Amino acid sequence: MSKIEAFLTQEEEQDIVDAIHVAELNTSGEIRVHIEKTSNGDATNRALEVFHELKMFNTKLQNAVLIYVAVADKSFVIYGDEGINNVVEDDFWDCTKDLMVTHFKKGDFKQGLVEGIMRSGERLKQYFPYTDDDINELTNEISKG
Repeated sequence: MSKIEAFLTQEEEQDIVDAIHVAELNTSGEIRVHIEKTSNGDATNRALEVFHELKMFNTKLQNAVLIYVAVADKSFVIYGDEGINNVVEDDFWDCTKDLMVTHFKKGDFKQGLVEGIMRSGERLKQYFPYTDDDINELTNEISKG
């Protein structure tokens, strides 16, 4: 079994997908999770590559967020699109990262991801509130590399 397959159970993956759905009820922002074995270098650069591979830059308000996890590297990145980064403070993601790290250090990766997703939705709501005409522009499914 690879590190990716052992990282989360199917049930845990479904809990994460469900959390994305719930978090997106608060915001027009789009949230995705990508998991892979290694970033093969700088995790932030790899998160940017994945962001583009998944065509996450195509959202109307450029308000997509990628939570990228490199399992073997024990690293993760929260990458927000240009529309988000143009309006939020520089340390916008710090409290979300800190919350996730607390769970990750205990080996509770599912809970760390779920809480990170929910916190992201709450934080994005202030800048990108949900509207009645909002459509789900990106799949909520976890991608893997």
